[in-house]
Amino acid sequence: MNKIWSWRLSMSLVLIAASALTYGLHYLIFRDLRHIFLYLIGDIAFMFINVLVVTLVIEQIFARREKRALMKKLNMVIGTFFSDIGLELTKKFAVFVENADQIGRQLEFNAHWQKKDFDQAMEVAKNFSYKARVSPGTLRELRQILFEHRSFLIRLLENPNLLEHDRFTDLLWAVFHIMEELGMREESLEHLPEADYLHLAGDVKRAYSHIAIEWLAYAMHLKENYPFLFSLAARTNPFNQAPSAVVKE
Repeated sequence: MNKIWSWRLSMSLVLIAASALTYGLHYLIFRDLRHIFLYLIGDIAFMFINVLVVTLVIEQIFARREKRALMKKLNMVIGTFFSDIGLELTKKFAVFVENADQIGRQLEFNAHWQKKDFDQAMEVAKNFSYKARVSPGTLRELRQILFEHRSFLIRLLENPNLLEHDRFTDLLWAVFHIMEELGMREESLEHLPEADYLHLAGDVKRAYSHIAIEWLAYAMHLKENYPFLFSLAARTNPFNQAPSAVVKE
């Protein structure tokens, strides 16, 4: 840090000295202080407008462009998540949620949906009253799925760009929390206290809500940017009653 500051200070002094030398040379040649100060003050006045344009306009344009490029890359990561484990997890979580069919009917998006429809569906997924119940058998299956994809999930969390996407990061942490909870229970997951089953059911409800919202947001991104990928997402939507990649109509 000190080296960087020292370099900047040295460069500033060199530039100031070069400017002073140039103005001195101008005076030696033309002997016109009025002309020097006239343009100097004009240049200083214009500098404020230049700073305004650069910092408040141009930088904002580049920042928005970089943000769009970053979000495009992040959506590729999110797509990989759903292809690798996300869709499978959504179906598995639905087994725990007793009223999954009720919310599923409200999240069956299609080609006619617009942004407002996706926004409304995400609000439904966020505020829905999930009713979950867990059992040792289904918990074992969920734990197996999570641990089979543990390395993949860890690599996702190691992606520094995810810090720019709070919603997806919250989803990953919710999934990781379930994996840690199940990993620290007894191998059989049998004969746990009822309070513990209720606790695990609460973890599932939180993760199911996060994954539903993120799936809808990702589908909206596909609808706006990649219609051919959205077509597949609509057919394989885990909230459909009978999802299938086969085109039937």
